[in-house]
Amino acid sequence: MDNHFFHLVKYSPWPLLIALNLINSITSVTKFILTSSSLMCFFFFFISVLIMIQWWRDVMRESLYEGFRSLKINYMIGYGMIFFIISEICLFGSFFWMYFYYSLSPDMETGSIWPPFKVTQMSFMDIPLLNTMVLLMSGFFITWAHYDLTMNSFKNSSISLVISILLGIYFLMIQGYEYVNSSISFNDSVFGNSFFILTGFHGLHVMIGLIFLIVMMVQLIEKKFSLMNLNGFEYSIWYWHFVDIIWLCLYLTVYWWGM
Repeated sequence: MDNHFFHLVKYSPWPLLIALNLINSITSVTKFILTSSSLMCFFFFFISVLIMIQWWRDVMRESLYEGFRSLKINYMIGYGMIFFIISEICLFGSFFWMYFYYSLSPDMETGSIWPPFKVTQMSFMDIPLLNTMVLLMSGFFITWAHYDLTMNSFKNSSISLVISILLGIYFLMIQGYEYVNSSISFNDSVFGNSFFILTGFHGLHVMIGLIFLIVMMVQLIEKKFSLMNLNGFEYSIWYWHFVDIIWLCLYLTVYWWGM
């Protein structure tokens, strides 16, 4: 019998596998930038999804069936999620710093103006505004799903969660349409670099958030949540609202102020 409240996890291959796969993913993204070959990007992203599913399966098994989650452990996991989101904020903060640095002091290569000379400006009232409304509505429905769940209305919560997921997928479709029809590319000076890095990394986080929400939807359909066990669902909501806030900052700086 343990004389402490900590949970000493069993040996798991998933942290090492996801770390190695992320290294391969970064290499594949570099190859995509240089050669426009996206096959390896999708392959390693698919492998990451499989590893995440297996890892989350083990975590949920420890919580639901093995009883390793005390109240203090749940608090510690919550703090871990908070620090993870803070680290993500620092990541995007560095990208925004880069954007403001080059936009506030454009060099001669961009014509000393921002956006660079002959770069077609994108109206912030067009596709970007639609994407903003779609993502905000998705955040509203995920919050409503949480409210329904606290009221023990599993059916209404499932409907709201499905709508939120569909809106997130629609957001990615619109973003892809914008990329395909954009008049700029990644190689169009530092303007194209900063635009696609900011929007691309945000899109990647939307994909991760959607995987998180889909896992929670499966849990909800199987009725593995209760008023005493909503931690995973609440963490997914935190992450999704983080994605919302980052997009609002991106919309105001890149599309409205930057254009």
